[in-house]
Amino acid sequence: MNLITAYLLLLLAAVLEAGGDALVRVGLHSPGSAARFGLFAAGAAVLFAYGVTVNAPPWDFGKLLGVYVTLFFVVAQVINFVFFQVRPDLPIFVGGALIVGGGLIITLWRP
Repeated sequence: MNLITAYLLLLLAAVLEAGGDALVRVGLHSPGSAARFGLFAAGAAVLFAYGVTVNAPPWDFGKLLGVYVTLFFVVAQVINFVFFQVRPDLPIFVGGALIVGGGLIITLWRP
């Protein structure tokens, strides 16, 4: 598997994980048991798809973990803004810059 394919799979995994978490969050705050059950079921299915996506490829996940954490952070912030209308504040931007910086170091540093 080439590096671009691995990164695309990690991005997909981040979207699935953050999206599944968002579905569960919406379900927790939804009135009515039918809507809540549907959101929980959808969240569980999406989180299961995340687990399959992130674990199926034969890669050394430890080497790509920093990249995954970075992608997850960015995707989670986008979902938080788009679906929950929560704008990141200064601590999120500063901490996020450190997370993204760390992901870049892990990705680009060649000993």
